[in-house]
Amino acid sequence: MTKKKRIDVLLHKFVPQHVLLTKEESQILLEKYQIDVNDLPQMFEKDPVAIAIGAKEGDIIKIVRNSSTTVKSVDYYRYIKKEKV
Repeated sequence: MTKKKRIDVLLHKFVPQHVLLTKEESQILLEKYQIDVNDLPQMFEKDPVAIAIGAKEGDIIKIVRNSSTTVKSVDYYRYIKKEKV
């Protein structure tokens, strides 16, 4: 039986920084933009990055992409949900 080698996806140069928001930070974000959590784009709970940072259903992730052209960074948000089987 061979062991599978685990790769840390967060260390890959094309994977931007992912930050798991606290419940308080999530609430502030939703109030700021006057949206519901379901209005955010979704990421599945079994996504390699979601697994790596410990995100569970209902969590919100902030994705920070560095920009070399317009601004220092651009923030994106994703809502974690379970995949339907």
